[in-house]
Amino acid sequence: MATKTTETIHYQTTLTLQTRGKSLERFTHKVQSAVADSGIQTGLCTVFLRHTSASLLIQENADPDVLVDMANFFADLVPENRRYRHSTEGPDDMPAHIRTALTHTSEQIPVIKGRLGLGTWQGIYLWEHRDRAHQREVIVHIVGS
Repeated sequence: MATKTTETIHYQTTLTLQTRGKSLERFTHKVQSAVADSGIQTGLCTVFLRHTSASLLIQENADPDVLVDMANFFADLVPENRRYRHSTEGPDDMPAHIRTALTHTSEQIPVIKGRLGLGTWQGIYLWEHRDRAHQREVIVHIVGS
């Protein structure tokens, strides 16, 4: 049985990310900076996106063709030229909501020795599903010791 000998630390910050319109924006380094700032060596990092027309993704960080193929697949899966009832914010809005529902608005990553426990080829991405640029907020919450 493990014995608790250290104090649990909670650290939270909000990242503001500027997107370029429909794209996958890697921001792993910003989350890693938050982990370093927290001083936590062992724990869990939760990343939460405060929006319903963009999503978070942990995906391939070496070959950009993977991201292109993902975007193309979702464009085929959720077409924008379909007649959706919700269209007050433009033809890209409802497809963006559906794409978000099929992906994630949060991710959890272990913190190991003060670093994100991602695999060699993994990166954290904000996936902007709207056509125009947006400013998005991501809450990073780290808990551990």
